Amino acid sequence: MMLIFGLMLLLQTAACLDRFCRFNQTNPCYAALEDKLSLQMLDASKYNLKIIKRINSTHDGPVCRIRNDTMRMSECDLYNNRSEVTVINGTLIINRVIRADSGNYRLKLDSSDGTETSRDLQVIVEAPIGSVEVSIICSSSGVMRVSCSSEGDPLLYSWTLNGDPLMDGNSSIDLDEGTDGDISCSVKNHVSHTQNTIRVQPCAVCSVSVVFVLVWCLQLMVLLGLLGGFHIYMRHTSGKKQEDQKVRMRRFREGPEHTAEDS
Repeated sequence: MMLIFGLMLLLQTAACLDRFCRFNQTNPCYAALEDKLSLQMLDASKYNLKIIKRINSTHDGPVCRIRNDTMRMSECDLYNNRSEVTVINGTLIINRVIRADSGNYRLKLDSSDGTETSRDLQVIVEAPIGSVEVSIICSSSGVMRVSCSSEGDPLLYSWTLNGDPLMDGNSSIDLDEGTDGDISCSVKNHVSHTQNTIRVQPCAVCSVSVVFVLVWCLQLMVLLGLLGGFHIYMRHTSGKKQEDQKVRMRRFREGPEHTAEDS
């Protein structure tokens, strides 16, 4: 099983490194940035060829002309100063694809009798997927947020938990705080595919947070109790002082004779 998986991975990697397209295909041609792209131009030996990059539906851009007797680019404004672009046996080969190679192309075939036919092809260049990073954040609300990130364009995400598929399409997913097992994030586009698997364990942060809140509430209750007792003590002490002051003032107003009688 591991040998079969290794061979499949090797074939997939090789396919990403050497993309092969034809001008008579109906689907777009996806090419990996900085990898090799081969564009087959049908039976090129019977025609003089022109490869035109279309600017829009009414205007043509740069042109490459290829003669059928030499199968070489005789005149090319499209791939000027790019030694990595060649024509071999009717196949246009770009050994290192760049972003500017994206676009709509038209292949025109001129036969010896003067007739002309054409084929169109859309080329889309995408950056391969980089390394995949998976992270987990436990929230106090009882939700485990698992996030996935990678480089490349565009990106399509899919998830599995213990081998069972989860919701696809998003770079993050929410799980219950008690989730346990292996979660895998798979990231792909039209030219590459990468995944990463990590171990998920139930969140301990949530239970710690509950204990912390309970301890904090207990400390607050003790503090409020101490403040209340201190307030009662201060009121009692202040009341006693005021009563003693009133007695002294009353004796002072009554005069010395009352003080003598008292003595």
